[in-house]
Amino acid sequence: MVLPLWAAVVALPPFFASPFLVDLACQFLLASIGALSLMILTGIAGQISLGHAGLMAAGAFTTGILFREFSAPFWITLPASGLAGAALGFIFGLPSLRVRGVYLAVSTLALHFVVLYGGAEYEVKRGYSSGILIDPPVLFGYEIYGGRTWYFVLVAALSLAYLLCWRLVHARTGRAWLALHAHPTVASALGINVARFKLLAFVFSSSITAIAGALFAYYRGFVSVEAFSIFVSIQYIAMVIIGGMGSLAGAICGAFFVVLMPYAIEAALDLLPGADLYAGSVFAVNYAAFGAVMIAFLLFKPSGLAGMWGDLRMRFGRRP
Repeated sequence: MVLPLWAAVVALPPFFASPFLVDLACQFLLASIGALSLMILTGIAGQISLGHAGLMAAGAFTTGILFREFSAPFWITLPASGLAGAALGFIFGLPSLRVRGVYLAVSTLALHFVVLYGGAEYEVKRGYSSGILIDPPVLFGYEIYGGRTWYFVLVAALSLAYLLCWRLVHARTGRAWLALHAHPTVASALGINVARFKLLAFVFSSSITAIAGALFAYYRGFVSVEAFSIFVSIQYIAMVIIGGMGSLAGAICGAFFVVLMPYAIEAALDLLPGADLYAGSVFAVNYAAFGAVMIAFLLFKPSGLAGMWGDLRMRFGRRP
């Protein structure tokens, strides 16, 4: 009974919602896949990364280049993007074996700039100075085009990503990552191969992130370096913090919060008297509110939305 009800809740909205809301849902689904991958790396395995946007760009540009240069189909570009992300994750995960904390964060930040530099150079040299156009993919003879169709594709992609992450987290691999997160020295004393599991976290997370980037490229039909600024990496870190470190469901809740917040702020500003006066300040207010929310969660609720949900469950559970 629960499964058919849940299927109806997921399947019906695109048939009744406006194109704007369907696009918003697709943005949330794409962000959730990226947030899950960063939750594995940072929230579960305890490895800091500021290169999330760079990895998404790597997946998007791999798809764009394969499509433009070789007319590669979806079934080639998607796994190729995942492999490209895994290779980058391995290379930029190597510093994690020797450094950690802010030094590791800076080394992953280098990934961001290297990938975007490569993407920008490709755009200029191939004459795609305004970006790479990508045609809609064809799956099982059907062209994937339009927000409603993409909604179902992205629901399937997020479901697969969540199941894969859940299986890993609840297996020996997940327990090793949690031990690494808690105390690497103790984990090593317990017989956990620290180097192997650190690199595995980078490779797995980077691969999923690059696939999310490839899906983003197909959904937008367009790839450009402007879509992967450092602010995108900060947004993903915010999703992990706001959702609650260590919680896969929290990553999805954090993605929901971060994707919707700018629209909620804009709607709130429109309700104020003299809304036209604030039209030019929407972006500034968004950035300020974004920072304030992150600080508030770090100071007052480090366990994030997942922790708040846990508190509510305990409170209701104690009632007679």
